Amino acid sequence: MRFTLLLLLLLLSHSSAARKPTSTTSHLVRTSCQHASYPNLCLHTLSTSPAQTPRDLAQAAVAVSLSRARKVSAFLSQLSHTSSSKPKRQRVALGDCVEQVSDSVDELKRTLEELHHLHEETFRWQMSNAQTWVSAALTNDDTCLDGFQEVDGEVKADVKRKITNAARVTSNALYMINRLDESRGRPRSKP
Repeated sequence: MRFTLLLLLLLLSHSSAARKPTSTTSHLVRTSCQHASYPNLCLHTLSTSPAQTPRDLAQAAVAVSLSRARKVSAFLSQLSHTSSSKPKRQRVALGDCVEQVSDSVDELKRTLEELHHLHEETFRWQMSNAQTWVSAALTNDDTCLDGFQEVDGEVKADVKRKITNAARVTSNALYMINRLDESRGRPRSKP
């Protein structure tokens, strides 16, 4: 009986300790997403992030954006390869989109790499780079959609839905980067 009670207490204390970082993380995600452009999407995409700092959260947001951009890129590439029988305007719009989203993937990769290697002495410059690259990824998404203005049909609707979703996640990532910059989320000094 005593052993069972001791085991139960040990398990309860262990599970409480394991939950503490999650509640801290949830608080960080909730307060950070509160003023994002798309707060519900922000909460949904970052709620399982193990982020403990604004820097971690910015990295997580960019990683989500990069993942979405890669999926859209793969979708567009596949669609482009099967569009030879489609109208010329649609083929051209798809080809442009493939290029634009590929550029976005590259810019988001560069951003994530930059956020992983922040240095106090170059922090402002690195943050400026990250903001520029994520903004460029958003512009690429807009440019992709602009190419479909004169196109009708199911392909346009599918592309618009996927690009819009990716752009919203990217917009939230830019917000997290701006928050990090405002908080001066510099890396801790090395001993």
